[in-house]
Amino acid sequence: MKARLIAVGERAPAWVAQGFAEYQKRLSHWLPLELVEVEPGVRGKGRDTAKAMADEGARVLAALPKNAFVVALDGRGKPYSSEQLAVRLEHWRGRGQDLAFLIGGPEGHAPEVIARADETWSLGPLTLPHMLVRLVLAEQVYRAAALLANHPYHRA
Repeated sequence: MKARLIAVGERAPAWVAQGFAEYQKRLSHWLPLELVEVEPGVRGKGRDTAKAMADEGARVLAALPKNAFVVALDGRGKPYSSEQLAVRLEHWRGRGQDLAFLIGGPEGHAPEVIARADETWSLGPLTLPHMLVRLVLAEQVYRAAALLANHPYHRA
């Protein structure tokens, strides 16, 4: 089983890229995690935000692995504690499908992306920079995998 993080946005700051790479490396033997960056829709004065979201959504859907179980990060999704996320990860693994985690653009996901998602996951009520969400997601998935492996990383 493999996981793919499909994220709208390109060129993460070095500290995000380094942090993500660290958790990606740590996860490699439990759940290989690939990052796919999707070009954001064009925004700005006189631009149609709905079209930008739709363009992003089409690119996100095109990047999905065939038959993947899709988890969209969304503020209206289900929030999990670290222990609950470990239970969800065990459930996702049990399905025998690859996983795809999705991070949208500035306005979130296009409706078509949410409709395609098998689940939505919220990191909580805070608004986070989307580049930072990449790092938080990688760390939390690593923490969940470590919990399942009885690794001492998680000390709550």
